Amino acid sequence: MYRILSSDPVAPDVRRFRIEAPGVARHHRAGQFVIVRVTADGERIPLTVAAAQPDTGTITLFVQGIGRTTRMLNTLEAGDTLADVVGPLGRPSEIRYYGTAVVVGGGVGTAIAYPVAAALAEAGNDVIAIVGGRSAEYVLLEPELAATGAQVIPCTDDGSYGRRGFVTTVLAEILDHSRIDVVFAAGPIPMMAAVAETTRGHAVPTIASLNPIMVDGTGMCGGCRVSVGGETRFACVDGPEFDAHQVDFELLARRNQAYHDFEQARREDFDRNRPRPAGASR
Repeated sequence: MYRILSSDPVAPDVRRFRIEAPGVARHHRAGQFVIVRVTADGERIPLTVAAAQPDTGTITLFVQGIGRTTRMLNTLEAGDTLADVVGPLGRPSEIRYYGTAVVVGGGVGTAIAYPVAAALAEAGNDVIAIVGGRSAEYVLLEPELAATGAQVIPCTDDGSYGRRGFVTTVLAEILDHSRIDVVFAAGPIPMMAAVAETTRGHAVPTIASLNPIMVDGTGMCGGCRVSVGGETRFACVDGPEFDAHQVDFELLARRNQAYHDFEQARREDFDRNRPRPAGASR
């Protein structure tokens, strides 16, 4: 069992968890994720590790309550436990000195972008972090990103905070006026696809952290298959990061909608009954 040390709301339907997971904390590198089960017989959900503290044996996860399991997870508080936290999984980000790097995070994707930005800054890069959200309350981790030394540019769809508009608008302006050596993107699939199209004409290497449906996290189930450069790859073992200019985002989006009706029914059932996980402890 993995004990939750803190559980704090940070945005509507989004919570930040600090969890005791010493093995994960010791071995984690930027870009990797864990598979979490709330209960021993529950659904497996992939969550990127936003931060790891090897000295305290803890990791930080951000959870957006979208489906039944993530909403159930977001009912847990400090002192409760999780059945499983398995990882770290996936290939780490390719961190090295590039020069000037732009990291783009959309919504909860900023929790994926944050450790990458921190690692890039530590490697000596000049880092620009563009973080977006629907409105001010969905802009995450701005102070933490600034603390890495990155130049942080927040933007919101409705203009309630920072720049008004999409992250790609800001990215296009930067690309038009500055030399950028690499772009990392994490967030909703349409956002990452738009980032890839924005950088394509500038021939700037662009890496996307993909978020397909995952089940076992080992490549055995095949659920996380993605098409990259016309070849089938498995995000859990070959990724989750890939060359964004080679990713078939349209196919990825279709596959991620495969269980839409089932997930909606499960979500509506949870909202009606609001069950707490059996065995959750305080």
